[in-house]
Amino acid sequence: METLLIIDMQIGLFRVSKRYDEIGVVRRINKIAEIFRKNKKPVIFIQHDGTKENYLHTGTEDWKILPELRQDKYDLYVEKEANDSFYRTNMSTLLESCKIDHLYITGSATDFCVNATVHSALVKDFNVTIIEDCHTTADRPNMKAEENIKFHNWLWGNLTPTNGKIRIINSNDIK
Repeated sequence: METLLIIDMQIGLFRVSKRYDEIGVVRRINKIAEIFRKNKKPVIFIQHDGTKENYLHTGTEDWKILPELRQDKYDLYVEKEANDSFYRTNMSTLLESCKIDHLYITGSATDFCVNATVHSALVKDFNVTIIEDCHTTADRPNMKAEENIKFHNWLWGNLTPTNGKIRIINSNDIK
């Protein structure tokens, strides 16, 4: 079974720094999430608890999911404290209980939490599909956000996974 992961699309992350194509990314994630829901496939929101960094404290306004992202009463939620969505979370248990073996990955930030989750999922033998136009990041000191996103799409497409498979697709390819 397939699931859609929506990583760290939280108010505080977008308030601190401008994300590349944030309006477009949110619109496309909403479209894909509706397709998953219509097909009775789970949508999982992952939220970063930044208590260790004194940032994004659980339950605060900054911690909440962007209000522009539509949520459904059947959506699932995972709270994490590290970049990797699997590290010390209930993610593996949740995916196993739902018989999930294929992850469609979206969210923020491309070069931190999205990247860490992609790598972690691959070494756990999940099939991974990255939706190339549904993840975002901010400009970094030595790289513009758009180039960072293009680089990671290329990088992920050239990884050698363990037993799972990885592919990069455009949001228009999801029907």
